Amino acid sequence: MTVIPADSGPPPLLPDDAGSIARLGEAFARQREAFGRDRAPGAGERRARLQALIGMLVANRARISAAIASDFGAHPAPASDLIEVLGVIGRAHHALANLDEWMRPDERSVDPAVYGSAAARMELQPKGVIGNIVPWNFPFDLSVGPLVDMLAAGNRVILKPSEYTPACGALLSEMIAATFDPDLVTVVLGGIELARAFAATPWDHLLYTGSPDIARQVMAAAAANLTPVTLELGGKCPAIILPGAVTPASVESVLGTKTVKNGQMCVSPDYCLVPRGEVEAFLTEARAFMDRVAPAYSRSDDCTGIISQRHFERLADMLVEVRERQARIVELEDGGVADPVSRRMPMALVVDPPEDTALMREEIFGPILPVLAYDHIDDAIARVNAGERPLALYVFGEDLEAARRVLEATTSGGAAINTCAAQSALPSLGFGGSGASGMGRHHGIEGFREFSNQRGVVTRGTGDIFDHFYVPYGKAQALVGAVLGN
Repeated sequence: MTVIPADSGPPPLLPDDAGSIARLGEAFARQREAFGRDRAPGAGERRARLQALIGMLVANRARISAAIASDFGAHPAPASDLIEVLGVIGRAHHALANLDEWMRPDERSVDPAVYGSAAARMELQPKGVIGNIVPWNFPFDLSVGPLVDMLAAGNRVILKPSEYTPACGALLSEMIAATFDPDLVTVVLGGIELARAFAATPWDHLLYTGSPDIARQVMAAAAANLTPVTLELGGKCPAIILPGAVTPASVESVLGTKTVKNGQMCVSPDYCLVPRGEVEAFLTEARAFMDRVAPAYSRSDDCTGIISQRHFERLADMLVEVRERQARIVELEDGGVADPVSRRMPMALVVDPPEDTALMREEIFGPILPVLAYDHIDDAIARVNAGERPLALYVFGEDLEAARRVLEATTSGGAAINTCAAQSALPSLGFGGSGASGMGRHHGIEGFREFSNQRGVVTRGTGDIFDHFYVPYGKAQALVGAVLGN
């Protein structure tokens, strides 16, 4: 791999200023007042909002692609269409198709001997004003995508895009302002100081997507207001190849998923566990796959740029470190170029890197894949369980029972068998983490419930024994004696 010397710094970040924080306060107060006037929007109104969201994405499809390419330095337009536009539209259509069922109260059983003819049910009502701190890697999928769930649940929302994607943030602000009244949905732009003020705002719910380290700060700030949080984080997601499962299909799934955003995806395979005797076959299949689908990957329009010069240099330093430690590096592209101008990087595999290297300690978030040999599947499971719970876990093999046993022996936010990342894209399937990879869920009915207040309601009827719970307790004593036989 050739590394072209850097001659440019990171993309400019949006400034932190008192004005952006003041605008946040004004927007929050306006939405809180509006929610007080309309706490229970009906299904028709919610549908209209979701339809408006779909129209917004369709009308701005080309501009969304251009903004993403601007912020990343290079980004394939078809990937923007598939993930950042069509993926979100799919979520909105799923919500529209299921909204009536989701909003319907859930009737619960009552014991007539105690409650008589009373009725009980769970009702889902809007939480109120919700904040969403958006990451840079999917600037529309992770801003407008959760907005689907939030609007379906009847909430009002303020979005804070990442300072690393200023073009996307500016376009998102313009799109939202042209589509929604600011007392329903609005965008605030700014950097670190705004993010801190955002996390400290007394939201009715706060969604943060990003790193575990920043999530601890967000959660601490939210705790001061007892704000409930949904944290969508990351971690080192493993792909486990079962014995005999190194095939063109399994390698294509692992490497193909790694090419999405050039590895800058929280559910991308972070390392791959391969039976020791099949490592060479895995390397051969990996090279064959890249030669077949993208022989000039880093120099093509299919390669996404790394988000900033700092992130680019971090990944380059990871490779320098393992090379200095004599680890085996397998480059998957002849003449691959790491270009700091477009910030595109080629794909590389690293065989059994030392455990104390940054490559093995940190979430990689780029086009580098450690390939780790194991001798027995129990060793692979123990390795996964020795680390933090990952956001995703992948198992490959024809023996589905063996794959299920791996899932049962491990814990992760989501999982997939014989594929990667599908569990994060399905509109009907709740998406989220566990432990250090996050808490809470969005997508589908889980997202609708996440951003709803789940209120239990009892309507009293006749023939109950409620008065037995009040003084004097003579009646209760007789009842308890009759039931327990003493």
